[in-house]
Amino acid sequence: MRILIVGATGTIGQAVAAELEHTHELLRASSSRAPLRVDISDPASIRTLYKTVGSVDAVISIAGPARFKPFTQLTDEDYAFTLTNKLMGQVNLVRFGLDSVTDGGCVILTSGVLSTTPMPGSGVISLANAGLEGFIRVAALEAPRGIRVNVVSPPWVTETLQALGMPLAGGMPAREVAKTYARVLNDPGTGQVVVP
Repeated sequence: MRILIVGATGTIGQAVAAELEHTHELLRASSSRAPLRVDISDPASIRTLYKTVGSVDAVISIAGPARFKPFTQLTDEDYAFTLTNKLMGQVNLVRFGLDSVTDGGCVILTSGVLSTTPMPGSGVISLANAGLEGFIRVAALEAPRGIRVNVVSPPWVTETLQALGMPLAGGMPAREVAKTYARVLNDPGTGQVVVP
């Protein structure tokens, strides 16, 4: 398969690429240092990415920066930033990418555990993640040509917990999370929220 990975330089993105690179042709995109650059907060940048890559069998998005701070401290800009990136950035990867995805192909987005298990500071992230999970259920119903649309909702990733100096209990290594993306890639289901 020819697979576009958006967010390919992040912790999970690198693990997904490592999981798939020996059996698929990968097109790596990120906001910074991948061969293909894309700003998912900018619809024009997403459209340019799809024009550049042409036809793909799958799109995997593990992208979308978000703000994490106490609910009472979240500003309008924090909401706008997170919703423009984490939510609408991934929604637009579906909206603008359907013409590039082959018949029977798939799009996999990424939400996260904070959609169902929030914590102090996760207000806008939980909102974005839950929004993505609702969106894919509808997108799966309306996607043309048998294109499947799913979302992976990873737990906290061990490497992220380590970087933040948080307890590692409940974390899952990125390489284990990556196996879920590979499984969803080949699963015939659509409209699913898949938890590793």
